[in-house]
Amino acid sequence: MTTLAKPAHATARTGRRRARATAVAVAVLAPTAIWLVAVPLLGVDLQVAQPGGRPPAQITLPLVIGTALAASLAGWGLLALLERLTRRARIIWTVAAVVALVGSFAPLLAPGTPSTSRVVLGLMHLTLAAILLPSLARGAPARPGGLTTQPRPARPPIGG
Repeated sequence: MTTLAKPAHATARTGRRRARATAVAVAVLAPTAIWLVAVPLLGVDLQVAQPGGRPPAQITLPLVIGTALAASLAGWGLLALLERLTRRARIIWTVAAVVALVGSFAPLLAPGTPSTSRVVLGLMHLTLAAILLPSLARGAPARPGGLTTQPRPARPPIGG
């Protein structure tokens, strides 16, 4: 009976995929835990002011879980795409992630958003970023293959 060993790059890819999936799971669980402490235990009424005089948006547990999952998967997807397209995937992704983090604070600064909501939601955003930024970036190779990988080895001349 013969067992075929997986190529090293396939094993590395599987390990990287597993590490990233774990990072996504932890990144979803962390804001969920913050919500569970802040809302039911501490009695914080999480809401964000809406433009145009609409009533404030309530931040519910399904919204927290869905948003954290969507943001985490979007970050992973962007990094995977960049790894296929460029050799500078890690740096481009990190800059994009930091820009997204900064942009995520815009709704928290809306007039009418309670201070306690700002603090708790800001903590959720920072926690998610503190988990995803190093976890996903660490798995990205410093010089990934991308489309501009090493050239194929030259074929020997025909008949020679």
